[in-house]
Amino acid sequence: MTPLAHIIPPAGLFPNNATLPALVYVQAFTGAEAAAVAVEKRFLANGWSGVWRDGIYAFHHYHSQAHEALGVYRGWVEVQLGGGGGGIFRLEKGDVVVLPAGVAHKKVASSADFGVVGAYPPGQAPDMKTGEPGERAAAERAIAALAHPVTDPVEGASGPLPRLYGAASRAT
Repeated sequence: MTPLAHIIPPAGLFPNNATLPALVYVQAFTGAEAAAVAVEKRFLANGWSGVWRDGIYAFHHYHSQAHEALGVYRGWVEVQLGGGGGGIFRLEKGDVVVLPAGVAHKKVASSADFGVVGAYPPGQAPDMKTGEPGERAAAERAIAALAHPVTDPVEGASGPLPRLYGAASRAT
C-alpha cells in the first residue's frame, strides 16, 4: 500500500513538520479488519503502543514527544492539519493517518458514530501542545531530537514509513 504523503510546513505558532510527511493510507483496513480490535491488534503487532480508542480533539493541538497513528474504525471525520490555514482531510472507516511530531491537528466535523484508534512508536508518549506563545522553540528542539519509527503501523518493518521517515538514521 502506498500512502498519500503531505508535507505540512511550519505555520505561525505551530511547528508542523517540514521534513517528515503526514501519511494518509486510504482503506488500509477493509471489512471486518476495520473493527477497533483489529486495528489495535495490527498497530500493536507492528510495534506501535499506547493504544487508545476515542475521538479527536476539536481544537488545534500537536505532540512534540511522539509521532501518532490514527485509524478510523467507525464513521468518518474531517481533520484539519497544520493549524488554522491548513488543509482539511476527510478520513473514512478503514483509513489511517500518521502524523509526524509537531503537526497540528483538530477535528472539524465527524459523523455521530465516529471512532478512532490511536497509537505511538515504542518509547514515545504524547505531550499536549496547543500553539501557546513561547512554546514553539522548545517544541522544535524536542521534535528534532525525537527518534523516527522503525516500523509502519499498518504494514510493519516492510511498510513505507521507515523508508519515508529515514528511520535507519534515527530509530527507536
